[in-house]
Amino acid sequence: MRRPTLLLALLFLSIWASAQDSTEVVPIKIYVTKAIEQNQPPSIDGLLNDQVWNTVEWTGDYVELQPDENTPPSYQTKFKIVYDTKYLYIGVRCYDAEPDKIVKRLSRRDGFDGDWVEFNIDSYHDKRTAFSFTVTAAGVKGDEFVSNNGSNWDGSWNPIWYTKTNVDEEGWTAELKIPLSQLKFSGADDQVWGLQSTRRFFRAEERSLWQRKPIDQPGWVSEFGELHGLKNIEPQKQLEIQPYTVTSGETYEAEEGNPFRDGNDNDVTVGLDAKIGITNDLTLDLTVNPDFGQVEADPSAIALDGFQIFFREQRPFFVENKNIFDFNVSQSEAGNTFGFDNVFYSRRIGRSPQGSPDTSDDEFVDQPANTPIIGAAKFSGKTKDGWAIGVLESVTARRYASIVNEEGDGRREMVEPLTNYFVGRLQKDFNDRNSYIGGIFTATNRDNLTEQLDFLHRSAYTGGVDFKHQWHNRDWYVEGNLILSHVQGSQEAIQNTQESITHLFQRVDAEHVAVDPNRTSLTGSAGNLQIGKIGSGHWRFETGGTWRSPELELNDIGFQRQSDDIRHYTWVGYQTLKPDKTFRRVGINYNHWSAWDFNGNHNILRFNTNSWQNWQNNWFSNFGFNYGPRRYDNFALRGGPRLKRSPDVSFWNSIRTDNRKKLRFNFFHRGQKAVDDSYRSYFIEAGLVYQPVNAIRVSAFPSLSINNDKLQFIENFEDINGSPRYLNGEIQQRTLSMSFRFNYTINPNLTVQYWGQPFISRGRYSNFKHVTDATAQRFENRFLAYTDNEVTLSDGTYAVDENVTGSTDFSFDDPDFSFVQFRSNLVIRWEYIPGSEIFLVWSQDISQSGDPSQGLLDGLSDNIFGQQPQNIFLLKATYRFVL
Repeated sequence: MRRPTLLLALLFLSIWASAQDSTEVVPIKIYVTKAIEQNQPPSIDGLLNDQVWNTVEWTGDYVELQPDENTPPSYQTKFKIVYDTKYLYIGVRCYDAEPDKIVKRLSRRDGFDGDWVEFNIDSYHDKRTAFSFTVTAAGVKGDEFVSNNGSNWDGSWNPIWYTKTNVDEEGWTAELKIPLSQLKFSGADDQVWGLQSTRRFFRAEERSLWQRKPIDQPGWVSEFGELHGLKNIEPQKQLEIQPYTVTSGETYEAEEGNPFRDGNDNDVTVGLDAKIGITNDLTLDLTVNPDFGQVEADPSAIALDGFQIFFREQRPFFVENKNIFDFNVSQSEAGNTFGFDNVFYSRRIGRSPQGSPDTSDDEFVDQPANTPIIGAAKFSGKTKDGWAIGVLESVTARRYASIVNEEGDGRREMVEPLTNYFVGRLQKDFNDRNSYIGGIFTATNRDNLTEQLDFLHRSAYTGGVDFKHQWHNRDWYVEGNLILSHVQGSQEAIQNTQESITHLFQRVDAEHVAVDPNRTSLTGSAGNLQIGKIGSGHWRFETGGTWRSPELELNDIGFQRQSDDIRHYTWVGYQTLKPDKTFRRVGINYNHWSAWDFNGNHNILRFNTNSWQNWQNNWFSNFGFNYGPRRYDNFALRGGPRLKRSPDVSFWNSIRTDNRKKLRFNFFHRGQKAVDDSYRSYFIEAGLVYQPVNAIRVSAFPSLSINNDKLQFIENFEDINGSPRYLNGEIQQRTLSMSFRFNYTINPNLTVQYWGQPFISRGRYSNFKHVTDATAQRFENRFLAYTDNEVTLSDGTYAVDENVTGSTDFSFDDPDFSFVQFRSNLVIRWEYIPGSEIFLVWSQDISQSGDPSQGLLDGLSDNIFGQQPQNIFLLKATYRFVL
């Protein structure tokens, strides 16, 4: 241990020493604006010929950010800013000696393709948050809310503002009209705002900035220039109301005799969204009977490890301002620290009902697919004093399954209770915005659980505090958090939690945990502490530790894969700062991580090195290698003993061609192999994007996954003598899919988008065995393999007769599987006036089991083509009142 520790200490000291005199002081640029008469605003036509623009001076002198920082850009950019009591106006000229080569690619809002210019406004001047407005040469708008000093860019923020562009003999121009009601600022008579402008010169893939920012300088908003001259402007309170109506129709294959599946369903719903500015700082968002019908379906996925799969949130109400509610358990630059784990996971709200009714063979069930949200409110914002506030309250309805028998007698059973979800988040900046401290509290409360739903928690509470401190011009940082969770419920509910895949208190060799059937609550903890250097020079690093106690439980309103884990991680990275003849930028990284459980077992030790390259021709590539000399798994046998996994090596590599080209290619593959060949996997995805004209983009990304594992868990049994059998087998799994997209942008406000994905995953099992010595050094000594005489298959059931005594010791269903799915969405979107839209949606879904003996392509064609899909048609109309 002494030698690695000494090397790390020497590396730490060398990085510290090199950082002390490498920070460069960059002068802050200032632009002084002037007020104009409200009745003399510029006409927003992109021409810059209004007399009002003559009241202020131009500013420019942009400097290149990439590829060659602090050099003159290919062409200069300049802008002017004026304002009145209601709006901020920006006029910008982007010079280009070859205006016929300006790239004007069309897309939906936030497309960011082709030539564009962007303005970031830190209207609080808090050096951490900003409002971003982007316009492309084609007139496509982009807008994002920037937080955490540039670490988070929230593209779901869609304010109402106006812009037009024009191409002339000098290049192209743009005018922007931004309502002050869409910005947040103080009530001071004389204000100073942070300001930055970025231009993308597409042909050279070049970025230039109005306010220079050294490429090794951490942060973004903290490095802005300043906008002066804002006098006597009053904060505007926002009030927007958006009612909507949705007409839906659904068709599917009818089931004979089933009154709930007659082949079609129809529905009409109405709802309301509102955005109310309580103050200029804080906004209340309300939604009543929200509809999320236009959201794209989740991609198909199968997990054989038993853990839940993380899917990103796509519903607009929860996506907007999501960053304010984020509270990662232990996200880091290094290693696998379960970066998706979060105290708040909004997809828990409105989830599919968790219960299912008990039925007999002659009964039909109408099981609801989702849980309606009766209403939700979100109170969020940031004050001029540095307080970031987020409060979310949501109530989901009771859901019942309807059951009828063949005689027509019916009944109902509750499958989801009335549930209240609450999230409160608070964060305070201080120390000249170089530090913050924050907290979060979540609560889930379920009402009147029935006997059938008593497996759910009655209540779940989580509290946490987090902090970050930066110094030496934000080059260095230390940050951390502490989380406590508490769940309450019946003895059944808490026992289910103890025995779930996240906890597995029943593990036979775990001395520090045990199932207590009398418990009615669980209290756990988690935390993270890390220190790092992220700026000033070529070198960066981070080191830290994280833990999750065995009792930690976040999954009522959060996302958590597993508990009982303590980790240490270290990451060191080097990056170039200047281009050369071969590369624009290059980075190389090293990291390692170790994991223990709370019993002191050292379960994981992994080493990694990786590199990324941005080539001079604007191709991107990366590669990485892992070596895992120590691998033990507490969860592989689902409550059985801790299992030794063989040491392994793995790699990944990707190549992406120049994304400016009309035809571009992506390639990615990764592989993993145990040193004793007990496990092998390989994944490859190769795709292309083709944009024949500015208005059309087509992409296709087929992928193939191969998984060969000689010790794949199947089930735990007891034989006729009561002895445990941890049944495993050798699996050969193949997964084939392809994601296809077609986008047609008629104009920035009228688009047609299609997404489709055929998917098949097939698994075939053989060489059945049960684990006898889970931690044996050699792979062959960890199990007892069954011979062909000991295992027989009949009518889809395997019977195991150990030692061929003539009697069955235990039996299990044939685990072979083939899952086939096809999902697609066709969306026509028309923003007929700013903020008001009409959606026409057609969704298709085919999901069914195939024949595992078939090949992948045959399984796809037989189970998709010629099948009756589930079709959903939606027409949604909204109108946004701005009051």
